[in-house]
Amino acid sequence: MAELFKDAPKTGKSPTVFAFPQVVEFLGVAGQPVQGPWPPHQEPRPDPTDIDSGPVAIPDPAGQPTDQPTAQPPGVRP
Repeated sequence: MAELFKDAPKTGKSPTVFAFPQVVEFLGVAGQPVQGPWPPHQEPRPDPTDIDSGPVAIPDPAGQPTDQPTAQPPGVRP
């Protein structure tokens, strides 16, 4: 991507336009995976081919209906 902007005319006063190839190179390096073992506080990613290792839905306890009636604002009749 930086090759597209390498020979572009440098007009204007913004230094960020001139540093764009370095930013593209930095992002390319920053996106690489880190070598080495997993840190002890993290679990490795599950195998995407294993169907049972997918996400599990957990019900929200605050979203459960209650048996108690809800309070009505004053002046409102059910």
